Amino acid sequence: MVRSMHRGFLSRWCGLLMCAALWTLAPSSRAQSVERDATWDTITFVTALSAAGVELLMPRVADALPERTLGWKARHHVSVLVPALALGGIAALNEFWLRPDVFESPRPGCDENGGGDCMGLFSTHTLGAFSALGHGTAVFFVDAMNSSNGKLNYGSLIGHVGIPLVFSTVTAVGRGVGNWEGTGQIFASAGTGLGLGLLVGFAYATLQPPECGYTGALVCW
Repeated sequence: MVRSMHRGFLSRWCGLLMCAALWTLAPSSRAQSVERDATWDTITFVTALSAAGVELLMPRVADALPERTLGWKARHHVSVLVPALALGGIAALNEFWLRPDVFESPRPGCDENGGGDCMGLFSTHTLGAFSALGHGTAVFFVDAMNSSNGKLNYGSLIGHVGIPLVFSTVTAVGRGVGNWEGTGQIFASAGTGLGLGLLVGFAYATLQPPECGYTGALVCW
């Protein structure tokens, strides 16, 4: 009987100790269990890819020189793969190295010990979408100023600037609404992406004229 009472006493104390331990650990575990909207994660992934896809498929538009052919001409350039790979490589570098290991900026609801999934700077989605916008903006202005004598083509404006602007804005807003990044992280990612896109787009558009020479081909190799 004494032994059974002793065992009952020990079991009750062990139960109390386990409850105390669980109560102590509960706040720290709740601090890392933050709800994030998976729907917005999917939407922003699609919009970021769409912004890049528009720039990849959008033709270069310029007012052809009079000694060649008159009027606006649209030409697809295979060379656009070069800036696309450059900006895509930067986005991949950010996703797999910079964001989780270098720029340790915790997402909303996480602290500095939250791990790689809690790090949100730079946001790859926002960085990629705005780099596409920057690239398109640079290409549009270089083509308008250098190859069209300052004349604006509204189709080029919509394709290179307008549509990527919509996609990138939805991406940035969605990352915040879905609780995937904070406001500061979104603005930092958008500004960095826009700057990189402008730089790469300006270099590409300056080195690669929008026309295909005298061939009149729709696709320039």
